[in-house]
This record gives sequence, structure tokens and C-alpha cells, in this order.
Amino acid sequence: MSSKRKITVAYGDGIGPEIMKATLAILEAAGAQLEYDVIEIGEKVYLKGISSGMEPRAIQSLRETKVFLKSPITTPQGGGFKSLNVTTRKSFGLFANVRPCKAYSPFVKTHFPKTDLVIIRENEEDLYAGIEHRQTQEVYQTLKLISEPGSEKIIRYAFEYAKKYGRKKVTCMTKDNIMKLADGHFHKKFDEVAKEYPEIQTDHKIIDIGTALIAERPEIFDVIVTLNLYGDIISDVAAQVTGSVGLGGSANVGEEVAMFEAIHGSAPDIAGQDMANPSGLLNGAIMMLVHIGQPDIAEIVANAWMKTLEDGIHTGDIYQDGLSTKKAGTQEFAQAIIERLGQKPEKMTPVTFSKEDTEPMKIRLTSKIKAKKELTGVDVFIDWDEEGRDPNVIGDRLRQANANGLQLHLITNRGVKVFPEGLKETFCTDHWRCRFKTDDGAPITHWDVLDLLRQIKDLGFDFIKTEHLYTFDGVRGYSLAQGE
Repeated sequence: MSSKRKITVAYGDGIGPEIMKATLAILEAAGAQLEYDVIEIGEKVYLKGISSGMEPRAIQSLRETKVFLKSPITTPQGGGFKSLNVTTRKSFGLFANVRPCKAYSPFVKTHFPKTDLVIIRENEEDLYAGIEHRQTQEVYQTLKLISEPGSEKIIRYAFEYAKKYGRKKVTCMTKDNIMKLADGHFHKKFDEVAKEYPEIQTDHKIIDIGTALIAERPEIFDVIVTLNLYGDIISDVAAQVTGSVGLGGSANVGEEVAMFEAIHGSAPDIAGQDMANPSGLLNGAIMMLVHIGQPDIAEIVANAWMKTLEDGIHTGDIYQDGLSTKKAGTQEFAQAIIERLGQKPEKMTPVTFSKEDTEPMKIRLTSKIKAKKELTGVDVFIDWDEEGRDPNVIGDRLRQANANGLQLHLITNRGVKVFPEGLKETFCTDHWRCRFKTDDGAPITHWDVLDLLRQIKDLGFDFIKTEHLYTFDGVRGYSLAQGE
């Protein structure tokens, strides 16, 4: 029986085949015990009419191997094509995206030679749920979904990661000064979980100043945990300021399946020219080797790669006059690493891995008592583009609606209160949020909402969406409007 570990491999598009060829050559020369199930994904699959970019056989392969080493892919332009990365992460429950960002100064140019941080990004929710609607001629909507278990899982993963790898601090980044419910919940959950790890320092940054600090002083960070979109952005910022996005590898980890890749795209403009840097995919592969229980091989490969950088053999993206000794192509760079297998860097700190690094992290979620949920109002969204878009006209007409005491409370346009007593200077689109509540805040029923919608229709309005306003154990579960 073979002792080799079977993994799923995809060569991808653009520079993908070149960097995968280089990476696998290095792994094989280092003695990695691997067997490959090669699948086709990406552009060719999309163009067959498969909108996910992944055929059923590829999905079955991942179910069997549970480990995916993937090159970048190209998503064809135009509508209807779903991101394969997002589909894979969500379909297989790869909730944690782990992206180390480390400086390799002076061998890779950076202004921040002491940087050694890890960004842990929630991988399944947020705006990447991809739920979008065009609601009027002028207004489009994307839903941002943040769940309690999704937040807790990624936050606990970040603290367990810090504990496992001897990291000292975990920083949470959100925009909870604006999104007080969604991002506010993530921050609150971070503070709750942090109490269970008193040995680890914690802090919180608003994402805009946090991103600025990564660009200016990345060395002050250790582990960063954040939401999906923010993590996608700041991980590229961090990779770039520490040297090059071309060096960055990442792991996408779930309870059963894991995917490893470079953080960069398929770069079709340089495909086939033997000039791409395979380091990002190689670093992803090193993380994979640790994950599948071959830390000794991961250590050999990582140190040979660093020794190659020290010796000045660089691909064009990191080549520096006066420091680099040779500008190497993709395969030549891979061969240089192979020649240094068994060697260690002399000026940079060698990498060490242990069997303990291969132990999976078990993430437990706290049990919750279900809150009492009561319906207390409804936001009705209306498409209206008449009579000069005068908020007073739509407001006065909607005040005629009354469903068992459920009456118009206010109207906003793009979140700003415009009725009653709005400012005449406020610009209005054709998309109106009309909030209906009872005067005493008493609970209402779904029948009341249906009656209200019937009355709104009879008044001649086109309602396009509703959002119910709930309380949970008496606590408001919706944001107040600006000016409310």
C-alpha cells in the first residue's frame, strides 16, 4: 500500500501551469510523499457553460483527498460566472483564510524589515455571500451577512493560532463605528472570546486606520483577525509592503478540507514567458506540507527557498541591482531552490517546524439560549420617481396607510432621513425606505404587514422589498435611521 498522501492539484490558468510545474518539481526533489489527482478548473471549465468553474469530478476529488493545491485561475469577463475561490471556500466550509506576511530583508526590498504578521480572515460570509439585487433604475444592493457562529469560529481560530505558534497579540479590525450591528457584533464577540485567552494581548482598530498602519508600520502587528472583505484587502497591502504580492501564499482551512494557493492572480499578460515568480504557490505548498503531516519536508523546502533569496537568485519582480546576483526565470529559480535543498539561510533565521505544528486546531462554539424574538415594525422599500421626488409628497400619501396601528414613522433615502422634516438640500434617488411602526412600539403580526402592503399598493406605490424590524429579548435588532 502506498505511503504517499494523495492531494488534488489544479494547474489553473495564465501563469498557473508554469508556477505549479516549478512548485511540484521542488516538492518532489525534497522528498515530499505526494500523489496527485489532477483536475481541470477555471477558464476552460467556465467556457463549457459551468458557471462555478469546477466540474463534478473536481468536487468529488476534493471530497476524497480533502487537500487542494491550486494555481490561480482566470474568470472570463461578463456576467454569470461565479468566483471559483469563493465557491470552493463556502461549499467546503473553508472558514479560515490564513495569510502570513513576512519581510525577507534585505534580500527582498522592503521599508519594513521587521514585519512578521499573520492575517486571519473570515472566509465564508460578509459581502462575499454574493447576494445582490438591482431594485430600481438607479439603485443596486449587496447584502452583508454576518453570523454569530461564523464570527465566533474565526475569532477562536485566530486565538488558537496565536496560542499554537507562540504569537503574543491578536488585533481585531472592523468598521463598527458605522456598521454598529454587523461589525459591532464581530467586535463584541472578539472581546468575549479574548477573555478566555488572558495570556494574549488584544486590541481593536477601525479598518481604515488599521489599513493605514499596515501600510506605515506593519511591524506593530502580530496576528490580525477580521471580516472577509477587509481581510482580502489588507492581506494584499501587507504582502506588498513586505516585499511583493508574488511571495504570498495562503491556506484556506475548514474542519475537513483545506485549500492552499498563492494570493496573486493568474497574470495572463506574462503567461508562457517563464518569468513568473513561483514563490507564492510554493509558500502555500509549504503550509500544505505542514497541514498533511510532513513538517520535515516543509522545513527543508522553506529553508532552501530562503537560501536562494540570500544568494541573490531572484525572479524579475524582486530583482535588485547591486544586491541580486542573477535574474532567473520561473524554472531556473525552481532549479536553484532544488540545488539548495538541505541548506539553510545564513543571515535570515532558519525555519523550524515540528509534529506539534501539524496537529489540527479544534474550534468549539459556545452554546446560546435562544432569545425572545418579536416583530415590532417593518421597513418597506419603494421604487418611486414622480413629482420631482419630493419626500413630502410620498410621505403625505403613505400616511394614509394604517394597518392595526402600523403607520408611517419616517422615510429615508440612501439612509438619510428625508421625511418628516428632512433637509431640502438632501439629494434623493428613486429608492425610498419607509419605516412603519406602532406609536407605542407594541408587537405586530405578519398579517398586519400583509395588510399594510396591500394598502401601499392601493395607494399606487411599487414596493420592492421589506425588512422586518425585530427585538431580541427586548433589545432592538435594527439600526436607527440617520436623524431618527
